[in-house]
Amino acid sequence: MNTADTLAERRQQAARRGQWRRLAVIENPRLRWGLAIGAVVYLFLALASVEVNWARVAEGSARAVNFLGAFMQPDFISRYDDIVAGLMESLTMTLTSTVVGVLLAIPVGLGAARNISPLPIYLICRAIIAVSRTFQEIIIAILFVVMFGFGPLAGMITLAFATIGFMAKLLAEDIEDLDWRQVEAVRATGAGWLQIINQAVQPQVMPRLIGLSVYRLDINFRESAVIGIVGAGGIGATLNTSLSRYEYDTSAAILLIIIAIVLLCEYSSSHVRRWTQ
Repeated sequence: MNTADTLAERRQQAARRGQWRRLAVIENPRLRWGLAIGAVVYLFLALASVEVNWARVAEGSARAVNFLGAFMQPDFISRYDDIVAGLMESLTMTLTSTVVGVLLAIPVGLGAARNISPLPIYLICRAIIAVSRTFQEIIIAILFVVMFGFGPLAGMITLAFATIGFMAKLLAEDIEDLDWRQVEAVRATGAGWLQIINQAVQPQVMPRLIGLSVYRLDINFRESAVIGIVGAGGIGATLNTSLSRYEYDTSAAILLIIIAIVLLCEYSSSHVRRWTQ
């Protein structure tokens, strides 16, 4: 009897006596404790290597208290025109980029599904998805701001570009996981490729596509508030300006508006997902 069989027999005997214990992830106690101690030492050394300016931390803490206190009395009036203009820019960017991105993502997603696309098209579409998903939105926004200048155009293109990779990847995975029996049944009638896509693939992935589109709409609005910091327009630019001027009451008002709209999008997306199921 080898060591593993001996340990299994001992565990069974302990279980009969009511002394069973959960099997450890690492059975060797020396190795287990050595890894735990090593992780603690590494964490301590990593924290010790971080240079902290405690005077700056103290100064920033006072500002943080003032900023949090501003949420008790947000100012929606002083910068009303700027807030409305920034909010309308963000909503326009969000809606336009989502529609454009989803429309462009559908053919890319079809091409990226290996079970319905030839290999050359599959590789090209997968490359497009990989490039779109490689960089975070704020990095792409910096690039497009350099190309197209400051304003919502750069933000809209940034969000549409990010939407293509997000939607196309998930759409391709859904197509690859669909019930192939329906495809074979439609194909047996002599249907062509477009008819198969329309009659067999589209009904299976459409509910998921609608739900993901609404979810991406939510993401694009939140991202529009981030990319505005680098000059891509939207409510983020207004928020950045108010923070740079230490107008914390206006910043609090903008953040409350963003939170309210995100919550509204979340509840709406939940309702749409239930409706499409």
